[in-house]
Amino acid sequence: MIKYLSLNLILRLAIWFLITADLSLANIIIGVSVCLLLPGRRPSKAALKDWFRAFGEVIRSVPQAYIEAFEIILKPHNYEDITMERVKPQRTPGLIFLDIFIITFTPKTIVLKYHQEGWYEVHWVRRRRPDS
Repeated sequence: MIKYLSLNLILRLAIWFLITADLSLANIIIGVSVCLLLPGRRPSKAALKDWFRAFGEVIRSVPQAYIEAFEIILKPHNYEDITMERVKPQRTPGLIFLDIFIITFTPKTIVLKYHQEGWYEVHWVRRRRPDS
């Protein structure tokens, strides 16, 4: 349970620092205070496994983002496509946020909209026209 709380705190602090873009001591104190005051849920063992799997995906997305950036620079990507992708089953809001972050972090894709029915609307930049 302590691991889950620390992961939750780290995610909340990361979002806080991304929103405020300020790493001053006062902002860190305010951010930690806000993160500790926000309500949370009780974790399950399955949720912890999903968190660790999601962090692994975040780490793998960094080299993928560099590869895609060089592909876009070296070869023209002239076609666009919008697809609907299914959200993985039983995702918490924090994991949904990480999924959206992973998809949007790579240069060829961006999430346009999250549908409450369990779908992501994803915009793709492609090299070739997708087969219809």
